[in-house]
Amino acid sequence: MNTINDPLELAEGVYWVGVIDWNLRDFHGYETPRGGTYNAYLIVDEKVTLIDTVKDQFADELIENIGRIIDPSKIDYVVSNHVERDHSSSLPAIMKICQNATVITTERGKSGLFGYYEEEGCGEWNFETVTTGSEICIGKRTLMFIETVMLHWPDNMQTYLKEEKILFSNDAFGQHLATSHRFDDEVGPDAIEEAEIYYANILMPFGSRILKYVELLHKLDIPIDMIAPSHGVIWRSSPDKIINAYINWASGKTIPKVLVIYDSMWGSTELMARAIVEGVRFTGVEAHLFHLRKNDWSLLVKEMMETPVFALGSPTMHNSMFYTIGGFLTYLKGLHPKGKKAVVFGSYGWGGGATKQIEENLEKFKVELMEDAFQIKFRPTSDDLQACRELGIRLAEIAKSESNDTLN
Repeated sequence: MNTINDPLELAEGVYWVGVIDWNLRDFHGYETPRGGTYNAYLIVDEKVTLIDTVKDQFADELIENIGRIIDPSKIDYVVSNHVERDHSSSLPAIMKICQNATVITTERGKSGLFGYYEEEGCGEWNFETVTTGSEICIGKRTLMFIETVMLHWPDNMQTYLKEEKILFSNDAFGQHLATSHRFDDEVGPDAIEEAEIYYANILMPFGSRILKYVELLHKLDIPIDMIAPSHGVIWRSSPDKIINAYINWASGKTIPKVLVIYDSMWGSTELMARAIVEGVRFTGVEAHLFHLRKNDWSLLVKEMMETPVFALGSPTMHNSMFYTIGGFLTYLKGLHPKGKKAVVFGSYGWGGGATKQIEENLEKFKVELMEDAFQIKFRPTSDDLQACRELGIRLAEIAKSESNDTLN
């Protein structure tokens, strides 16, 4: 019977030695209400290899986890798949213990590590840089490396353990999910749902590169029995399931769904938003209503990834769009959603301006405006609300005609 301190073995001599961050609630602006993990992996062979580290506040826990398996000073190789600090900031602590170890990374990775840790002794570390197809024999096993440039930083790479057919995929295929379980089949549909939220908020801008990456995997013709990412649970029940999901997401697959996103000062814009949703629902098309101060933007972006069309509404404040709308547009711009259509609506009192600003912003990042903005002065009349319902019906028809797949 396993005890609480037993190492988690993925395959013979291959261990998860990462940590669970139960209280993670914000990941550089991406809300993480279910916490997260920082995954690191240890391979015990003739050459002991550590794949990635963890956030520095958990360095002692990482070292303790390794120590349950082997003396950490015996580590020969430390693979740095990505320099972002949630993966690399425990590296200085590790390298103080195993001073003769060699750091394996890409050329860009080496440059990034110097940028972060030169003052912490990085210049004294042994480095070996690799490219796609490079291999290192560690005894009975062979590591192969795959550069994944801009998934999602220039230095990103992945490590493939040939004999066990395990892909250590770094940020690709991850999720922010704190759980006592380590495998996808143990958490059920939560794994794929959290993976989609993660993709939408971190990897959505890189869809074309993801499709090229999948082509590269096919070209390399490497069998994959397990995908071990740097965040969340490990995919062992069906690695193809998450790979195919990435293909769908990167290809811009959508379903008949309309999002109505808004904020409101005195309720006028909210009345309009609710009426638009009524019109969408009248047609039988799925509708989602998001008040920007009352909903998680990370989840909203995941929903947006699935829809071909949305409506965005704002009151006018000081001749400008409401501040939450401006913030959301900035967030959305960075994610570069592709192939989306939209309409803009809003209300004003003594002067307008919000809807024009929103339209200008949407046009800048290639969202197609389906018709002129609909705005009302003061509070919507019954005729205004009926016009909003009719707008919802039109949006539903667009959603039905523009959707291109049933998401799995």
